[in-house]
Amino acid sequence: MAVAVAVALVLPLTACSAIGLASPDSTGEVARAILPAADIIPESGALFGVNLDWGVESLQEFSDRLGLEPAVAVSFTHLPMSETDLVNVRGAADQVRAGNGTLLLTLEPHAGLAVVTPEIAGEVATLLAEFNASGVPVVVRFAHEMNGSWYAWGQQPSAYIAAYRTVAMAVHRLAPGSSMMWAPNYAGGYPFTGGSFAAAPGSADYAALDTSGDGVLTLDEAYAPYYPGDDVVDWVGLSLYHWGSAHPWGESEIPEAGKFAAQLTGTYSGYGGDDTSAPDFYQTYAVEHGKALGIPETAALVVADGDPDLERSIKQAWWRQVFSEETATRFPQLHMINWFEWNKFEPEVGDDVDWTLGETDDVLSAFVDDLPAWVIPAHLGEGNDSASSGLG
Repeated sequence: MAVAVAVALVLPLTACSAIGLASPDSTGEVARAILPAADIIPESGALFGVNLDWGVESLQEFSDRLGLEPAVAVSFTHLPMSETDLVNVRGAADQVRAGNGTLLLTLEPHAGLAVVTPEIAGEVATLLAEFNASGVPVVVRFAHEMNGSWYAWGQQPSAYIAAYRTVAMAVHRLAPGSSMMWAPNYAGGYPFTGGSFAAAPGSADYAALDTSGDGVLTLDEAYAPYYPGDDVVDWVGLSLYHWGSAHPWGESEIPEAGKFAAQLTGTYSGYGGDDTSAPDFYQTYAVEHGKALGIPETAALVVADGDPDLERSIKQAWWRQVFSEETATRFPQLHMINWFEWNKFEPEVGDDVDWTLGETDDVLSAFVDDLPAWVIPAHLGEGNDSASSGLG
């Protein structure tokens, strides 16, 4: 059980009205106590966040171009943290604090799950308590996409659950303004054979993942074997991208109508294949387990330096699904959506992929115009009324 410690925090009016806090004073600020659990969860609507390439752009630079400050900013760090990692994470927390937002901290144990000891977990929780005390709420996404075969922590259900619980118990005990997110990768393509860390047939991990006992890992087993327990999960999340239409990836393709909702509910069958045997992630984990849902990473694939008109069409078609009024109505437990703001080389594509909103002014302007009222930023810039607009 987390320790109930009151920590002063200042929130902007947009977040306060959505979360149901007291009215601000004459300065426009509200002081509040951070509660032990996922206190940043709005009563309705979703926090808008950004998964930022911090080496290219600061959070303030991105906010200035967008005309609003994201309510959530995502940062990645190794675990255990090196001195450089500590400097970078503290820098991210400082930028988030300046924007009155929340830090989503993704912990990556690239040396393997065995390094996640109670001592390491305690060091992380102590750092987060420091951030909380300075006014920065933190959502910890530990060892994300653990059902994938591309990370050192992947497809090891027993070791993963033990490590997650070790971190979660330390965070809940020591960092009252921090919460935990469990976030697998979307099931399509599971078990992602051929990855460096794929569970080997005949191994104990493979047997643990084969819940049906038929000797084959299938889509319906893509999430449950990795779930660490309701007592240590505050948020559930799903990495959910539009990678294109079909494997092999690499062509810039406009997403099919309804793709986002279908993938979230395990009902997708389209150009990318038949994934209808995948679990209904939303129903199972948001509704039945009663957890707040976040989409910690989303974007639409556009091969860099392509047709600018096609780029806008692809990205707009995707965000109009993700941020649609239908999404808000159908998925009331969806309370966080973070755009992946990176232009990076993707090995699956063999090319640079521009996932960003902001590299093209035309795309950025279209996104701001389309952002609906149920999506909650930390703060709107002067003269920007985009949060009151609706999707067409």
